[in-house]
Amino acid sequence: MMRRRASTKGFTRTASLLTGRIRAASESRGFAQSRLLTQWAEVVGEDVAAVARPVDVSYGRGGMGATLTLLTTGAQAPMLEMQKESLRKKINAVYGYNAIARVRVTQTAATGFAEGQVAFAPAKPVKEEAPVDPTVRRQAQETAEPVQDGALRDALTRLGENILTKTNR
Repeated sequence: MMRRRASTKGFTRTASLLTGRIRAASESRGFAQSRLLTQWAEVVGEDVAAVARPVDVSYGRGGMGATLTLLTTGAQAPMLEMQKESLRKKINAVYGYNAIARVRVTQTAATGFAEGQVAFAPAKPVKEEAPVDPTVRRQAQETAEPVQDGALRDALTRLGENILTKTNR
């Protein structure tokens, strides 16, 4: 029986090195599920993620149901107050049970004290890349041509273009 040769050559994936630290940092703020922090926009939607950030989960004395604190600007707080119940349901879907009993909205200025400095502005648009050489594009398309699925073929073509145009550093 032939043994599979390790492809990592003694290196460890960054994700496996950081998982423990990310979990510890998340749990120190009360977030049992770090997914709530890392994929906030997917959990609550782009519109809410653009104006609010989760900052704390606090648990009551009885331990039944936690309070999630959201940070937003003063102008957006009334809109979030009206959406608290739907946000609570979306967030509890991440946990898989009714972990969050209440959602509390706190307000801050766009700039302020160290803890309240949260950027609510959308991310800057990605710069447009330089046009790809037609011969490189043709070579990438020919390589991905046998793939049946159109979306996968397009993705492989873009990947091939990126690999073929990569500059030596």
